[in-house]
This record gives sequence, C-alpha cells and structure tokens, in this order.
Amino acid sequence: MEFFRIQRDIPFMKHVLVFNIISIILFVLSVFFLATKGLNLSVEFTGGTVVQVQYPQAANLEQVRSSIAGMGYGEVQVQNIGTARDVLIRLPVQEGATSNEQSAQVLAQLQKDEPEVKLLRTEFVGPQVGDELTQQGLLALAFVAAGITIYLAFRFEWKFGLAAIIANLHDVVIILGCFSFFQWEFSLAVLAGVLAVFGYSVNEVVVIFDRVREMFRKNRKMNTRQVLDHAITSTMSRTVITHASTEAMVLCMLFFGGPSLHYFALALTIGIIFGVYSSIFVGSGLVLWMGVKREDLVKPQKQSIDPNDPNAGAVV
Repeated sequence: MEFFRIQRDIPFMKHVLVFNIISIILFVLSVFFLATKGLNLSVEFTGGTVVQVQYPQAANLEQVRSSIAGMGYGEVQVQNIGTARDVLIRLPVQEGATSNEQSAQVLAQLQKDEPEVKLLRTEFVGPQVGDELTQQGLLALAFVAAGITIYLAFRFEWKFGLAAIIANLHDVVIILGCFSFFQWEFSLAVLAGVLAVFGYSVNEVVVIFDRVREMFRKNRKMNTRQVLDHAITSTMSRTVITHASTEAMVLCMLFFGGPSLHYFALALTIGIIFGVYSSIFVGSGLVLWMGVKREDLVKPQKQSIDPNDPNAGAVV
C-alpha cells in the first residue's frame, strides 16, 4: 500500500555528513547530561513508601496529586487500585522521616479535603529492590541489543548489523538524555517505552536494508550512495503511513492518557521521531561510511563449465 509515490530519488546521502555531525553533538550532550545530572529515578528504582487509602466515594486523583504536591513531594505516582475509591500513592524516600511518619503526614493532608478518607496499608519498598530492577533493566537492554545485532548480521551482513545497532543505541541514549536534561521521572513504564523504541526502530532499518539488498541485485549501475537514496525514497510512503499512525496513537496517550501514561508516551514520541531520523541518516549513513558495496550482499557464483571451454573460469 502506498499513500503517495515519489518519482525522483531524494538525495538524502548528499546531506548525511551534516546530520551525522548533529547526531554526534546530540549524542555527546546526552551522555554528558546522564553523567552529570543523572536520571530522576522513580520509587521503583530508588525505594520509597507505598500508601493505599480509601475514599467514601470515587476519588479525584488530580486533587490527590495537587494535595501531595503541596507537601513538597513534587511529582508522585497516584493511581486507582481495584476500585475508583481505592488510591495507591508512591512516595519517594524523604530524609529524616520514616515510612509511618510519611504515611501519617499524607493521610492528614488528604483528610483536609476529605475527612472520611481511611488509611488501608503502608509498605516500604527498600533500595535493594530498586538496585535489582536497575540491573535487570540494563540486562534486558543488553540482551535486546545483542539479539538485534546478531539477527541483522546473519540476515544481511555484519556492517549492516553494526550500523543498525549504533543507530538504535543513538535513539536510546537521546531519549535518556532528554529525561536527564529535563529531569522527567524515569519509571519502569518509561523503561518499557525505551525497550519498545529499541525494537520499533529496528523495523524501519530492516525495511530500508531489505530494499538496499534488492536494489543491489536488480541494478548493477547504481553506486552505494544512489542505492541508499533510492531505497529510502521508495520506502518513504510506507514510513509516513506507519509512523504517522503510530504517533497519532501515542499522542492520544500523551495528551489524554493521564499522568500514569504521560512519560511512557513521551519516551515513545521522542523514540519514534528519532527512530525515523536515525534509520535514514545514522544507520544508512554508517553503511555508506563503512564502504558497503554490491559484493558484500550479492556474492558472485561460479558456473559449472567444461574444462576444455576457452571461456573456462568466467564468473557471473
């Protein structure tokens, strides 16, 4: 299915050097912010207090959030659990206050707006749990990266696998850099979004590399730069349809999904935008810089010929 067809190839590779410089700058800045500012980790990673309260009627979650924010906690996770009356609140670690003291303070604050609210349970999530989740998250990311590299190396050629994994890591680091720079809360939902972007971005790379291999087989007169331009241009309609429809769904979550989905959708939004960008200018650009040529994908085959034939030894 094609939404539109571009008649002439767009010279993407003509501008690849400029965009690669931009990518390097963004990548270095992201690493710098991660090293200096770090991530604003949520309760799942840092440990904290989980408080469950019950209202006499359906709770107003926005009012609950604003009340707790007025205590100086800033952004906290507030969500319904089970019924609309039951509310689960995740509080970060507060120096000089125990878990019971935090829950008592929160309950007192909430009872100013609704005197009949009741405390059901208080639970402390220790930092050790956060350390385990961090290690498991990094391990999951490493396994995904290794799997994608091996898959593309076998399906295409090792240069394509290396280019694809660098392009995908480029997207992940920039997402993390944005969360570090703006100090947005980094939760397990955001980690899930980062892993989703990792898998989502590789799909676009595979589509382009498939078309590159096809063009190397069909047209022997095109050089690598021309093949890459044609491959990207010929998949542009598919790219617009796929990513525009996905982004429309993600933007709905971003604007209408509420606070629980906000940062997850934000990570996906950044990932989709840079996923398209990196597939064109980072992944394809690296393939060009590494000198991929037709012989890397289409191996010449020897014919079975008569040894007495004067043309013996010719290849096609």
